[in-house]
Amino acid sequence: MELGLVTSGEALASVEAQLPKLIEAKIGSRIAAQDPTIWGPDAEAESSIRLGWVNPFEAAGKLIPAILALREELLAENLTRVVLCGMGGSSLAPEVIAAHDEVDLVICDTTDPSMVKQIVETDLEHTVVVVSSKSGSTVETDSQRRAFTAAFQAAGIDPATRLVLVTDPGSPMDNAEGVRAVFNADPNVGGRYSALTAFGLVPSGLAGADIEALVEESGLINDVLGADDEDNLALHLGAAMATAGRDKLLIACVGDALPGFGDWAEQLIAESTGKLGKGVLPVAAHVDAPELKNLPADVVPLFVYDELPEELDEETTGVHFSAPLGTAFMIFEYATAVAGYLLGISPFDQPDVEAAKVAARSMLDAPAVAEPDAVDGAVQLFGTTASTLDAALAELTAKLPEDGYLAIQAYLNRTSDNALQELRDLFAAKTGRPVTFGWGPRFLHSTGQYHKGGPAQGVFLQITADHKDDLEIPDRPYTFGTLITAQAIGDGAVLSDAEHNRPVLRVNLTDRAAGIAALLEAAK
Repeated sequence: MELGLVTSGEALASVEAQLPKLIEAKIGSRIAAQDPTIWGPDAEAESSIRLGWVNPFEAAGKLIPAILALREELLAENLTRVVLCGMGGSSLAPEVIAAHDEVDLVICDTTDPSMVKQIVETDLEHTVVVVSSKSGSTVETDSQRRAFTAAFQAAGIDPATRLVLVTDPGSPMDNAEGVRAVFNADPNVGGRYSALTAFGLVPSGLAGADIEALVEESGLINDVLGADDEDNLALHLGAAMATAGRDKLLIACVGDALPGFGDWAEQLIAESTGKLGKGVLPVAAHVDAPELKNLPADVVPLFVYDELPEELDEETTGVHFSAPLGTAFMIFEYATAVAGYLLGISPFDQPDVEAAKVAARSMLDAPAVAEPDAVDGAVQLFGTTASTLDAALAELTAKLPEDGYLAIQAYLNRTSDNALQELRDLFAAKTGRPVTFGWGPRFLHSTGQYHKGGPAQGVFLQITADHKDDLEIPDRPYTFGTLITAQAIGDGAVLSDAEHNRPVLRVNLTDRAAGIAALLEAAK
């Protein structure tokens, strides 16, 4: 896979305007030197403990032999099914790495009881579980670990032979007792920048990905990214991301190029830039996305290729990118930090993420049973004055500002309920505006920051469902069904509160199949 980056139209104009300033300010070399002063005094405290990602190579070199040795042990014991319990960057990077190398890695990044049960009850005899949490106290991963521990015990399997933990040193999970192994990650790397740390390498390496080649690829670009010159691709990409007047970046992988990379880049960019009312909204889409057929004036398309085409449209605004996966990780991480500098925000904090967690906890402590505003067949409607699903959706989309976007948030099973993803294109075609699609609660660990901290442009469609076959969380006073519902209602309450004032429509499906069919029909 070749390395290349071409910008065109307004994105090229932004690069031409900003590149000399970035070079003069020595942004490339200062990021490489882990200079925390780049993003201003207010960001310095956080930046000083979040720049370890610029040099992951020494730590990776020490980790990889231990990861590969453990993989050999597991294979010798016929433990061939690797499950990853992780959220946000802890799951999205390994998912991309595994897909790139075409190895099987089961991702459990949900609290939907049907999906958790599906994963927990499958082939335990051959399963090893990687539990990844930077803080060591993430509610989703703690709940998933409890479910797996109970399932192993019920099957007569010692959980200590099947659990592998990835966490920061000193976290509540940093304890080798009762587990197979503990891998420590660099505490000076935030979750969304952790692709080349233990969070990315351990699960994908245990699943069989070529993590040695991945890290080697990432190192090939290191000198280029730390240079203050026109060849620094991250400076080009960061300037293109920050194109004035175009604060939305639609990411489309062409053909078989880097499957799932758009989802990883989406969480990196959204959580890093969406704050102080500023930001770049990344939209993970595809080459046939409706937005590309009639490009909105505030969108920059970013195409990811295996190999750059020989001829490109130089007039239309766009970014054309090609790189090996390890190299791509590094370029995008640098570029996101550069975009943060140009936007005048810190790319390393996430001040609005905690609000949704607090609201969810309050819902768990004192569950509130709200009556729907209306019921239309298998769909209950919350947050609307309409009496039908069609009218409620029309009411919501009518609130889209000219520079707005629609965020679809599906708190359901992303394997069995994946038909819901069709809603993204349907609403993009219907509204003529960018549409994002996120599976809850995993997006809360990534794009959830942008929704509350970025520009007040979004309208929100939450999709929840009744749980007819719920799953207990051992030693917790709530179930997975209770937890995921609390997470949805809690985030919706924060979005729509007096401080944020974002329009939110929640549709709850009392029958999943019928409700999904009704939503798809209403979106046409």
